[in-house]
Amino acid sequence: MAVTISLALLFGALLALLLRTRALGAGSAFVAVMFGFYLASTGAADTVNSLMSAVIIALPSP
Repeated sequence: MAVTISLALLFGALLALLLRTRALGAGSAFVAVMFGFYLASTGAADTVNSLMSAVIIALPSP
């Protein structure tokens, strides 16, 4: 669990740095996928799922 959280923080920080410097490319896509993969393995997964469900429900339907 500690390794998963550490990797999620590492990939999150790296993704934030890449977005800040606007160095977007294939490497950034890999970092974003890995960040999402490790974030899903942490305890934050339930919170993220709840947040996304609330956002989808809050969007007006056509």
